[in-house]
Amino acid sequence: MSVTSHIEELKKKHQTLSEAVEVAQRNPGTNDLEIAKMKKQKLHIKEEITRLSTH
Repeated sequence: MSVTSHIEELKKKHQTLSEAVEVAQRNPGTNDLEIAKMKKQKLHIKEEITRLSTH
């Protein structure tokens, strides 16, 4: 897999997580810990995208 295609896959995962966080935040029954986990995953993905983009 090329770096470019890997970055594209990471961007898709990031977008999917963003949408999941939005849905979870609108649902009052969602556990705050689950939302925090998703946000942490998003951050790790974003950092990986940045790292790959600069190298």
